[in-house]
Amino acid sequence: MNTEKLISQNMAINIFNTLGRKIEIFKPIKKGKAGIYACGPTVYNYAHIGNLRTYVFEDILKRVLIYNGYKVEHIMNITDVGHLTSDSDTGEDKMEKGAAREGKTAWEIAEFYTQAFKKDLSELNILPPDIMPKATDHIKEQISLIKKLQKKGFTYKTDDGVYFDTTKLPDYGKLANLQNQKLKAGARIDMGGKKNINDFALWKLSVPKGDKLFSNSIKKRQMEWKSPWGVGFPGWHIECSAMSEKFLGQPFDIHCGGIDHVHIHHTNEIAQSEAANGKPLANYWMHGEFLISGTEKMAKSSENYLTLEKIKEKGFLPLAYRYLLLQTHYRKQLTFSWDALEAAQKGLIHLYKSFDAIPDERETSDEETFLQEFLTTVNNDLDTPAALAEVWQAIRQERISKKHLLKFDKIFGLKLGEYVEETIKLPIEAEKLVNQRDETRKNKNWEDSDQLRKQLEGMGYKVEDSKEGTKVSKK
Repeated sequence: MNTEKLISQNMAINIFNTLGRKIEIFKPIKKGKAGIYACGPTVYNYAHIGNLRTYVFEDILKRVLIYNGYKVEHIMNITDVGHLTSDSDTGEDKMEKGAAREGKTAWEIAEFYTQAFKKDLSELNILPPDIMPKATDHIKEQISLIKKLQKKGFTYKTDDGVYFDTTKLPDYGKLANLQNQKLKAGARIDMGGKKNINDFALWKLSVPKGDKLFSNSIKKRQMEWKSPWGVGFPGWHIECSAMSEKFLGQPFDIHCGGIDHVHIHHTNEIAQSEAANGKPLANYWMHGEFLISGTEKMAKSSENYLTLEKIKEKGFLPLAYRYLLLQTHYRKQLTFSWDALEAAQKGLIHLYKSFDAIPDERETSDEETFLQEFLTTVNNDLDTPAALAEVWQAIRQERISKKHLLKFDKIFGLKLGEYVEETIKLPIEAEKLVNQRDETRKNKNWEDSDQLRKQLEGMGYKVEDSKEGTKVSKK
């Protein structure tokens, strides 16, 4: 057995468990195996880079587990029905609304944005999940779970669907540390037929009793199914409980998602799963923090979001965004800026060039020590910022080989050794402008230099200043 395997087998993996609000040693249900369920996208629009931050964090977790010798079973759902525009079970279904927006069917919308999401995962070098089940493919399982909850007395019916009665569960809200419910029905005008403020929909009727239409903009639902309670569609939360149980059993090891899922989505998953089966849903809950744009979290609802495609259009490598994320711990908020992304891209390209500059024949005498240091760091709640700092120090000290770096890149996922610097053939007119600009910079004629930059940018080029002169690339 090689040194890497010997070291990893003796290393504990410490992770922050949201359920207990503390760092815990990961102890799998089955030796050598780890089951992960990650909440996937609602495929009514493109994923924004705030969403993608969560998937990168989950990818690092998966890579760390694999590096430590675990066989990982990774399930990520595709929400293609039931997620309403309000997390409190009001408003339109996001899929139906997306279909109306684009003049397509809800099924076409779901397929298009599912493929777009998979492309984003690939460009960020995120290892694909083992299974990506769709909510619409598991209606039977969701109905079965609701029937089980009904039989146990946890549900009630209203004019618009079937709801989970959260007052029937003594420890409801334990993930989010919610206080015991003291609010009464009628405390909020938008409660509809709900008995309690925290109760949530398990099944929604397509046409609520007394309503002629589902909404003003959607004349008839495209996604609806027959059920014991009437024609309708599942609530958002029930899909994850049904599919995680089907593919991983209950309990399973780790449930992941964004920090915004703690108070509603994951809280309600726990409630319905544990009420139905009388045992924990998952042993560990891990959540990635927000990406901040300006002073707000990045969100489609506030229209302050960026997609990976928009980043690429500005000349940035998708992996530069991944590198930016690795520099901040997943449990800390990260403020996005173009300057920060530009610095990350420069740092990533510098890493690529540093890797290429290492002599192929370089051998290091402290392989085991360095490997242990690196593993200790990444096994400490996925501390990628510290791990990157260690790697950079080792590069500067010339105590790392290409073989080492490629091992560590199994966790970083930056594709070391694969970078090819883009070279472009400039038209004669553009080349003349570049030469003129180099001359103006040499003479410290900054006003003319700026004008020449603007001319080049107007021709579709990105202009960067370097010690070697003006560098030009396509936007």
